[in-house]
Amino acid sequence: MTETFDRALAGHDCWVRAADGTRRDVPARRWLGAAEPADTAFTAGCDGPTIDLGCGPGRLVAALLRRGVVALGVDVSPLAVALTRARGAPALRRDVFGPLPGAGRWSYALLADGNIGIGADPHRLLVRTRALLTGDGVAVVEFDPPGTGMVRLLQRVETDAVAGPWFPWSRVGIEHAGRLAAATGFRVRATAEVHGRHIAWLDRARRAVPA
Repeated sequence: MTETFDRALAGHDCWVRAADGTRRDVPARRWLGAAEPADTAFTAGCDGPTIDLGCGPGRLVAALLRRGVVALGVDVSPLAVALTRARGAPALRRDVFGPLPGAGRWSYALLADGNIGIGADPHRLLVRTRALLTGDGVAVVEFDPPGTGMVRLLQRVETDAVAGPWFPWSRVGIEHAGRLAAATGFRVRATAEVHGRHIAWLDRARRAVPA
């Protein structure tokens, strides 16, 4: 999957195809560009150390650093990490479920660009995210549009010449933000739609939730 995804980051036209045949374009050109208005909404409230989980080519990490905010990108793609570093931003090639620096000390964690789907288990991912945050930390999470539901699927990244391996993913509509937050030790502080993208700010609740 990583090799095919890297082709998108290298500028090739790519899309994601689900096992049911549906197809969505990969917005790699947006990821490779400068931060846009919806991205600004993601990062505007971040005034302390921030970790971007699934950072891609690092536009959010770079935007935070320009404001003087300590930030770190994490991605499994070697090209994504290289592109993030080329922007002058720190990034690590790591699995978000593996060991990460600063666990329990991050003020903010970002799950942008549909990354709530990582691992096809949003509950597990949010529990993991909570463990990375300080006691009053905030997760800034992008969800799918209302009505999407919570769908687990197999998908792969394709180009005209190459089809990558199938991998599990989830799509989660914003209508599930409250239930997921309550089940994983968060509270929904606010939600917003910004240029067609749906964002939820989740406060880390005091009471832990079993993984």
